[in-house]
Amino acid sequence: MTLSPQWLDELRSRTTLSTLIGRTVKVQKAGREFKACCPFHNEKTPSFTINDEKGFYHCFGCGAHGDAIRWMTDQRGLSFMDAVKDLAAEAQMEVPAPDPRAAQRQEARATLHDVMAAAQDWFVTQFNGIEGAAAREYLKNRGISENTIREFGFGFAPDSRGRLKEALSVHGVDQLVEAGLLIKVDDRDPYDRFRGRLMIPIRDPRGRVIAFGGRILGDGEPKYLNSPDTPLFDKGRTLYNLDKASPASRQTGRILVVEGYMDAIALAQAGFEDVVAPLGTALTEHQIERIWKMVEAPTLCFDGDNAGQKAAMRAALRALPILRPSHSLNFIALPAGQDPDDLLRSEGPQAFAALIDQPQMLGDKIWQVEFEAEPLNTPETKAGLKKRLSDHVRDIADQDIAQHYRQDFQQRYEEAFFRRRDNAPGQKQFARSKGGFKSQYVSFKPMDDTKSVLIDGHDLRIAKAILGGLIRHPSQISKHFEELTVLRLADSQMQALLSELIHAAMSKEMLDMQGLLTILEQTDCYNVAKGLLRADALNFTFNRKLPDNAPSDDIERAQNDLAEAIKVITARPGLEAALAEATRRVQDNLDEESYAEQQRLRQAKQEFHDRLVELTQVDDIV
Repeated sequence: MTLSPQWLDELRSRTTLSTLIGRTVKVQKAGREFKACCPFHNEKTPSFTINDEKGFYHCFGCGAHGDAIRWMTDQRGLSFMDAVKDLAAEAQMEVPAPDPRAAQRQEARATLHDVMAAAQDWFVTQFNGIEGAAAREYLKNRGISENTIREFGFGFAPDSRGRLKEALSVHGVDQLVEAGLLIKVDDRDPYDRFRGRLMIPIRDPRGRVIAFGGRILGDGEPKYLNSPDTPLFDKGRTLYNLDKASPASRQTGRILVVEGYMDAIALAQAGFEDVVAPLGTALTEHQIERIWKMVEAPTLCFDGDNAGQKAAMRAALRALPILRPSHSLNFIALPAGQDPDDLLRSEGPQAFAALIDQPQMLGDKIWQVEFEAEPLNTPETKAGLKKRLSDHVRDIADQDIAQHYRQDFQQRYEEAFFRRRDNAPGQKQFARSKGGFKSQYVSFKPMDDTKSVLIDGHDLRIAKAILGGLIRHPSQISKHFEELTVLRLADSQMQALLSELIHAAMSKEMLDMQGLLTILEQTDCYNVAKGLLRADALNFTFNRKLPDNAPSDDIERAQNDLAEAIKVITARPGLEAALAEATRRVQDNLDEESYAEQQRLRQAKQEFHDRLVELTQVDDIV
């Protein structure tokens, strides 16, 4: 299909952009333009402008910019052609058909959409009638609200072989069979596919019903039954709730993936609207690619039982061959035997939110599963672990990513089986170590924790100083890649800058400060980076501008202090959590061991603070 520039210009001219955007965002008149709070980033003062005359929107805060089509693709999550079709329908314009056969196929699909819409209306009517009482009671017992029932379009299929067939007879038996609503076997009369089931409509990204999932209300198998593949529905490419999750993810910057639609519905009701689910199959490569178009690292929240964890591992292994820079998967581990709905009921949304804030990354997941696959008590089983990890690395097509995984798994393997245990007395109070930050009281190794590290409060100021230090010493970015990738900075601008620094270092081996700034100049982070270079609130050695002929000792000193500062802020959240847990144990059960542990951790916390003070009060470098 060829859409000429003239045709697209006509489509844009027939679309009033402020009206289109005003359907989902509150806009207000401001002279000849309109203003609103930007839907693409959080803000309290409007910086998002809409110009109907020129036909574009622009945000002076985050740089979002586009026309009506771009709005539909970026905010609604539609494909280009779906966006064009929706806008053309409203503008009463005919979308050019590529050829007669394609036009016939399009007409057939349109007819099937009518069939599915009619079936949805009929299922909803049955749900609200006398026969739907059991379905309504089931949802009530699961805590599904009336508003959620309407929002997700629950219906009911009576336990009959011909009621739907009769009700939709106007569409013809052949259409009902092709839509997957009737089953036709050999020469027997077609009969209703869904009988005695709670019906859940499955929609495409444009919100049109393309299939159904049915849950049996009594005894019987299968418990869940989905529509078969049809011209409208491909279960390996479709994600449940994508039409609602896509715009929600624009606000949160994330996508949650659960195992089934009831989990997705329960989470959406609890406020986690950016949630999708596969449809009766393991997460496929096509579905992963579709999610990556919205976010770079979706979070998989599969059930805490063995089946759920196996499904999570299958998704991890399917992602390996298609990994590309900055795109990966995260995982959260639910309590054993629980699904997201169970956790919401027992502990509430805050417990689930806490899990989301501390995800497990892809490499950590693979290592954990393989490390726990069998007892590693013989040379043969240890070698088996090494071979399995090597096989996974070979599955990664991107060689740069494969090399990083190879190094990561090798380091973990050596630490697990060949690490020296140094208990020698007289250890220096502050010892620099590749593995972590040590004190005479306690040792914290941030990379032993598979969770990301949230940096906020006072440590965020230190993190800003570290970012400034990395800009002045770009060679240190790749040296501290592992520590930097687990950092999650509470300031979104700083987090974006950190991501750009890592990306630049991964893309270019030899990098100096000027070369790095040239790269950053092409991004939205350039002004932030320049601001950090001018900042003097924290007097670290690595924040200072060194003369061109600076002695190598001064450069080495600054880089060593930078390395230590990175390790301190990476380890301190773990220390804070350990101290909080130790304090809780002391309060619950006051004994000498618990008290001694609490005191050791308090002393370690003070050492961390003292060391940072030392790093900011060093003599000037001349």
